[in-house]
Amino acid sequence: MENKLHTETLCIQAGYSPESGEPRQIPIIQSTTFKYATSEDMGKLFDLEASGYFYSRLQNPTCDMVAAKIAALEGGTAAMLTGSGQAANFYAMFNIASCGDHIVSSTAIYGGTFNLLAVTMKRMGIEVTFIDPDCTEEELNAAFRENTKLVFGETIANPALNVLDIEKFAKAAHSHGVPLIIDNTFPTPVNCRPIEWGADIVTHSTTKYMDGHGVAVGGCIVDSGKFDWTKYPDKFPGLCTPDDSYHGVTYTERFGLEGAFITKCTAQLMRDLGSIQSPQSAFYLNLGLESLPFRMKQHCANAQAIAEFLSENPKVAWVKYCGLKGDKYYDLAQKYLPNGSCGVISFGLKGGRKAAEVFMKNMKLGAIETHVADSRTCCLHPASATHRQMTDEQLDAAGVGADLIRLSCGLENAEDLIADLKQAIDKV
Repeated sequence: MENKLHTETLCIQAGYSPESGEPRQIPIIQSTTFKYATSEDMGKLFDLEASGYFYSRLQNPTCDMVAAKIAALEGGTAAMLTGSGQAANFYAMFNIASCGDHIVSSTAIYGGTFNLLAVTMKRMGIEVTFIDPDCTEEELNAAFRENTKLVFGETIANPALNVLDIEKFAKAAHSHGVPLIIDNTFPTPVNCRPIEWGADIVTHSTTKYMDGHGVAVGGCIVDSGKFDWTKYPDKFPGLCTPDDSYHGVTYTERFGLEGAFITKCTAQLMRDLGSIQSPQSAFYLNLGLESLPFRMKQHCANAQAIAEFLSENPKVAWVKYCGLKGDKYYDLAQKYLPNGSCGVISFGLKGGRKAAEVFMKNMKLGAIETHVADSRTCCLHPASATHRQMTDEQLDAAGVGADLIRLSCGLENAEDLIADLKQAIDKV
């Protein structure tokens, strides 16, 4: 029933159905532990023979209710919340890739995720081949190895704003017997449901549009329940063979394709690494989800109007926004994101770095923040802030030129935002 409802309805109703006399809003279960009448009752939980809660490092009812809502929004079968989007991506990949394994990833991904793959997971013995998302099918297939365990990409890359050809990457992943994991943070399930295009697992930094108000860091992993791990038992032994740390349970046998991946991720990774989202943060996240469809419309409308204004301003050297006709990713956006993409724009001013610095000093409504996808307009000049240790040559190589300005359009009136942009550009 739930997945047949429209997005707006799911954002309000999914994940929690109170009984008579119960709280109408999702309750905050602010408790680390849960009481049981007998040791036998608790033992069934530890053996994964019964559902329930015993310690909030693994699971918490508030978090599970919100995760269930996001699963419904993405069209998945199971989901879990994490302490951050970075934790969500790490858990989703580490759940099936370990020392000696290999990952294929798009190059156009968030810098923190790139570092996670290229540096931290490399130290764990996991190798990564980065591939241009605009590559040919032949180039993509050539990146796979015998020990490849997954393919990773972002629906809309942060901050490069590339639109991923999800079907192309899904076809390649499945032809090599591995799942496609997609970070869908920027479009949210309001504007794109990657599972419908072939993705197997979807991740989110819920800190961004889902929260929408800059109050709680968080992440989420959603499993489609469609990838058949049992076809490749040698490739995915963690899901298809007994887990000695849980009395020999085999996740695919006990929980089926619909629940195996998330149960293993919770029972092993959350148990051992503990990047749980707090119930208070999950409560804030749920409030954001309730208005998500309406906010996304405004974010996209503002970004479209501002991108068009920037593209016509004589002092602007270039603009990247997939909603603009003529943008490199316009056609892909029409396919995967027909109702809008996100509120983030990248652009550069004639005059390069110096012009960008003048512009940033004169913005009034746009707050200088490392954050994006917020109800308030945020602006960042990476060369002066997050990437200031890099030379211009290094910035170009990283795809973040010295002139690049990242603008995250908030929910303010578009005319006010455009007027503020114009006065700041006029000072250049």
